[in-house]
Amino acid sequence: MEYLNPNFTLLLVALTLLAGLIWLIDSLFFKRRRQERAAPEKVERLREPVAVEYARSLFPVLLIVLLFRSFMFEPFKIPSGSMIPTLLIGDFILVNKYVYGLRLPVLNTKFLSIGEPERGDVIVFRYPVDTSVSFIKRLIGLPGDTVTYRDKRVYVNGEPIEFEEIGRYTSQDVKCATPRPDAVRYSETIGNVSHEVLLHGSSGSREGQWEVPEGHYFVMGDNRDRSNDSREWGFVPEENLMGRAVGIWLNFDMNKGCGDLSRVGDGIH
Repeated sequence: MEYLNPNFTLLLVALTLLAGLIWLIDSLFFKRRRQERAAPEKVERLREPVAVEYARSLFPVLLIVLLFRSFMFEPFKIPSGSMIPTLLIGDFILVNKYVYGLRLPVLNTKFLSIGEPERGDVIVFRYPVDTSVSFIKRLIGLPGDTVTYRDKRVYVNGEPIEFEEIGRYTSQDVKCATPRPDAVRYSETIGNVSHEVLLHGSSGSREGQWEVPEGHYFVMGDNRDRSNDSREWGFVPEENLMGRAVGIWLNFDMNKGCGDLSRVGDGIH
């Protein structure tokens, strides 16, 4: 998964600070001088420098957008099929940024704890291998858990996750793609969350057993045989968490020029 603009948060912080500093410096040092030099009858009509005028107008807007994106909700775009059938290529989603605690923008340092991740959450996080990239996966294992993946089944602390076949994943299930003929949908229940996963009969994925260390999480994609996840690169540190995916606000695959408006407004479970 990747953000619409990976450097947007840093750019937004820089622009907000720049606009605020220009407005503040002008208010403290230059505005009064301009008024003193102007004739009394022209003070009311005295124009600000263009840079100051733009800074004064844009600063409140930039600040509101920065606060909303940093502490409330942030939009992301799904570029890959690792979360099919829950999320499709071209889904534009909203991520709740405060559900796991408030973090400083750019630095991602938590300064207020609010809640903790739970098994089954669809989480967005900074990829441990390259923290400039954002990933989205389903949380399977909490700190201290033992996760086993064997014969396309998930076990947590020795107990198998509830698992039931639904049927073939066909073109009737997705508008903008042609599923492989061996794709099969299953219903899976983790904790209080029931969701669908996708398996491919003709291919497999890495099996093994993993003990989740403290302060870390084990994640997997719902497209189990087509996902690059904790089975390959390990655990997600707590400080890499960005939030929980909560809803879809648009679906449009720009590469195929195809969209599915029926997905707009769907929650993510």
